[in-house]
Amino acid sequence: MSNSFKLILSKTPLRITFTGGGTDIPAYYRKYGPGAVVSATINKYIYVIIAKNFYSDEIRVSYSITENAIKNVEEIRHPTVRESLKLLDIKSGLQIISITEIPSHGTGLGSSSSFLVGLLNALHAWKGEIVSPEELAKEAIKIEREILREPGGKQDQYMAAYGGFRFIEFHSDETVLTIPTLPKMEDRKLLNDHLLLFYTGKERQSTSIHRDMEENIEDRLEYYNNLKKLAYKTHEYLSKGKWEEIGNLLDENWNFKKNISKTISNDFIDKIYEKAKKAGAIGGKIIGAGGGGFLLFFAPPEKHNEIRKEINLQEEPFRFEPFGSRISFMEEGYP
Repeated sequence: MSNSFKLILSKTPLRITFTGGGTDIPAYYRKYGPGAVVSATINKYIYVIIAKNFYSDEIRVSYSITENAIKNVEEIRHPTVRESLKLLDIKSGLQIISITEIPSHGTGLGSSSSFLVGLLNALHAWKGEIVSPEELAKEAIKIEREILREPGGKQDQYMAAYGGFRFIEFHSDETVLTIPTLPKMEDRKLLNDHLLLFYTGKERQSTSIHRDMEENIEDRLEYYNNLKKLAYKTHEYLSKGKWEEIGNLLDENWNFKKNISKTISNDFIDKIYEKAKKAGAIGGKIIGAGGGGFLLFFAPPEKHNEIRKEINLQEEPFRFEPFGSRISFMEEGYP
């Protein structure tokens, strides 16, 4: 491990998915691929600080709890921190601190993968290494999907690493194609001005939802294929600057997505969705696997106040973030 730095800070965005979510899980794209999604990162972040530990033979990890005076990496309870240190062969002498702008579990914004990508980015920098977004995404997938065997897809890791507004294809040979979309700043702003993001107040564990999705793909294959088609259509429309069509595509996506698992929606979410549409929303969706977290709506700006009043949920204003995980601060150590 390099001792040339006293402190490293990484900044990694969260993401929202527009269409195609669910087709990025291996059980779909390996057999029926490619899978395809359109997603965008937003200006809500997870920060990871790596700092020199006073005790060179110890590790300290601070998140919702603090693990202090760890002498052996294997003793770390936080699974992704433990496996990241093992993967990069870092044994001691540092502190790891995470800070998030939005609750880090069960919100559907890809926070667990954003944390992991940001952690890997910071640890590489701590070692004096510069790595590509592709390498960060692959390492994060290796830890989450292969080592820890957590169910789920691959878009979160790629979005956290690359950032921006992207169309992503997931191929059966495990290759991933990422293409920037919605290139004009004016179009991005106009689309942003038509979007509303609300917190349902309900957090959920995506593990059970992803497992249900994986176990029932063949029975619901038609819906997965339709979700994929919508991702291609979304990419086409955005590339041509036809952002005003996104509301209808979101509505179609939501109606297909609800059918791939009974755990994705519930009476509470369905009622909120219908209230928003009656108040002027053209379309929307739950962000992430489903069951809770954040709701995204597309609506004309003049309808926004009516929607806010009708559904009465905590709003989270946001803007699109053009960059993925990056090192925001580095302080060199001195003897």
